[in-house]
Amino acid sequence: MRTYRSPFERLRAKFDESDPECPACGYSDENTNWRVTTTGDRVTYQFVCPTCEAVETREMRLA
Repeated sequence: MRTYRSPFERLRAKFDESDPECPACGYSDENTNWRVTTTGDRVTYQFVCPTCEAVETREMRLA
């Protein structure tokens, strides 16, 4: 049985599957967990480096 996942949930899963390297310290985290927030016209995905707490942000604007 398939469960419905919104496009935003699928995009978050894609980010979680990636292996980002922190641009500030070079730390590579295999277990990424992107935080997702929305304001209604924007969806913001953020990853906080567990080592140096640098924040990587990706934002989508909805028309």
